[in-house]
Amino acid sequence: MEVLHGVINEINSFLWTYVIIIALIGSGIVFTLRTKFVQLRLIGEMVKLIFGSAGQKTSGKEISGFQAFCVSTASRVGVGNIAGVAIAIVTGGPGAVFWMWLIAFIGCATGFVESTLAQIYKLPRGDGAFFGGPAYYMKNALHMSGLAKLFAILISVTFGWIYVSVQANTIVGAVETAFGIDHAITAVTVAALTALVIFGGVTRIAKFAEMLVPSMAGIYLLSALIIVVMHIDQVPAMFALIIHDAFEPQAAVGGGFGAVFMTGVRRGLFSNEAGEGSVPNAAATASGKHPARQGLIQSFGVYVDTWFVCSATAFSVLLTGEYSIGGELTGVSLVQQSLASVYGSYAPSVLAVIVFLFAFSSIVGNYFYGEVNIAFFEGDESGFLPSAVARHAMNFFRVGVVGMVLFGSFAELSLVWDSADLFMGFLCITNLYAIARLCKYSFIALDDYVAQKNRGIEEPVFDPKIMPEKEGLHAWGVDDKKA
Repeated sequence: MEVLHGVINEINSFLWTYVIIIALIGSGIVFTLRTKFVQLRLIGEMVKLIFGSAGQKTSGKEISGFQAFCVSTASRVGVGNIAGVAIAIVTGGPGAVFWMWLIAFIGCATGFVESTLAQIYKLPRGDGAFFGGPAYYMKNALHMSGLAKLFAILISVTFGWIYVSVQANTIVGAVETAFGIDHAITAVTVAALTALVIFGGVTRIAKFAEMLVPSMAGIYLLSALIIVVMHIDQVPAMFALIIHDAFEPQAAVGGGFGAVFMTGVRRGLFSNEAGEGSVPNAAATASGKHPARQGLIQSFGVYVDTWFVCSATAFSVLLTGEYSIGGELTGVSLVQQSLASVYGSYAPSVLAVIVFLFAFSSIVGNYFYGEVNIAFFEGDESGFLPSAVARHAMNFFRVGVVGMVLFGSFAELSLVWDSADLFMGFLCITNLYAIARLCKYSFIALDDYVAQKNRGIEEPVFDPKIMPEKEGLHAWGVDDKKA
């Protein structure tokens, strides 16, 4: 296991130093400029669209824009927002938080591009249902079937198995710290609950996320807000520390500026997922009259994840002063101790419940991405997967998800997180390549949406004729044979 861990670290070091950082930040800056800072100029429209679709009635297997937002947020808002932020502060110091914020700002534009593309190239599944995501636009727009299938397998393994193990690892740790319950009991309980939800189908997942996500995020944000108010006199100094240490890290940070920067970017990406190719899978499932609509909704999700929820953790840890750079107390245990210093001995128990809800919703959301991509192989005649495997792929995948909940509950913390970084890097490379080639179509959709809004049209309608290439627009009434 130590040899495997060493190999993973070596690959991670190369990928994140020489490939991912350049591709992620470079593409994000390009998308920000090409969309004319969509993350700023249309932020009001983003909020309006989210609240406007909340409570929207759906029929059949139809999923509303708000439900799709909740599914993606269920995956985003998890242990990365709690344990991940605490690990970033202990490893890279307070300055890592600044780089998390910056990567989120840039990532909003990237999130808009990939989610809009997912809507443009989604596939109708009948009864109001849609499927889509990077695998679908790689195949239908780029005509790179091999790359599409590779991505579908990568994201299924990464989110459905690797990331699920991260969430499970954090759940059992939080529950044991707070209640002293043995790992095995918690592991089996979480595995059973996971099986109950994921064997219920996409519609049940969407309704589950719509019910759980807003309430759990609200409770956590409120607890952090109270801490901020109680330490309001220390807030200016905290911001000054974050900004100062982002460029001049403390001596305790091994690796100096590079370590601070890299830690912030890794943990930021793990949390908000912009450019990773995961969120588009949820974005594509939403019904809507214009693809830019869901692109804007999902773009705001990056802010919710990092600027709101991640910041709530960072403020709680930094203002209470319970952290130590390079110290042994880290992850969810550090956050529990930080809250206990303010709210008393019962705080770790309350946080354990919140962590459970966060992480379990992420397990369900992560499974959903795998389900969408396993469905990509339905009817595939290329022989890419043996027919016997293809027929039973979904059930095999579901059993694997439950198995990884059990594995992650007992695995070493550092191995689980480093494995997540490795697979996250592979996903970024494939997805960023695809959206870099297709981004012009999302810009066309955005310009059309804004133009209609400027003409006073309250709910813009997408006309596929504005697209220079009509292939792959199956959800918008275009037949490829006639295009």
